[in-house]
Amino acid sequence: METTKEKYHGTVWAEQMWGEGWTYIKTIVDTATEPFLVLDQDLCVLAANRSYYNLFKVETQDTEHKYVYELGDGEWNLPALKTLLLEILPKDTFFTGFEVDHEFPVIGRKVMLLNGRRIYRQGEEGDIFPPIILLAMVDITAMTIVATQLADYAANIESKVNERTEKLETEVDQLKKDVDSMK
Repeated sequence: METTKEKYHGTVWAEQMWGEGWTYIKTIVDTATEPFLVLDQDLCVLAANRSYYNLFKVETQDTEHKYVYELGDGEWNLPALKTLLLEILPKDTFFTGFEVDHEFPVIGRKVMLLNGRRIYRQGEEGDIFPPIILLAMVDITAMTIVATQLADYAANIESKVNERTEKLETEVDQLKKDVDSMK
């Protein structure tokens, strides 16, 4: 039977391990150039990295300890995203490339690709290492603008080529008629 003293030391050890693990996770997330959110098992934001704050022009108090669906003007309150996030923990899965196209209040329209993954240490989850989710964001707005411009340009060129081809076909037909009439 475990004594009170053993329980205390176990609790202190667990808190120390979690503190060290959390520091490790925050250090990695803070060095990433992509915006990241760290969510708990209830999808509440534990932390965000500097890239997130810079991109969305928000402060810590607007982000941490809020449910992901409450951030900003509710841009993350998407049923499909919620389904994906809720599947990560119980099924130990991940997702990549979930697209969010939204008009954000301060920064305007952004097209983001979201990637979500559960972070844990195998064999050491539970009270010591509660499950958390990393939600990474890639801003592909510029790429989508360029892709749209390229598609428009290609369509414009195709239209001009079709017009020119039709004009040339008409001229060739007229030339054939002229040649036939000279015979």
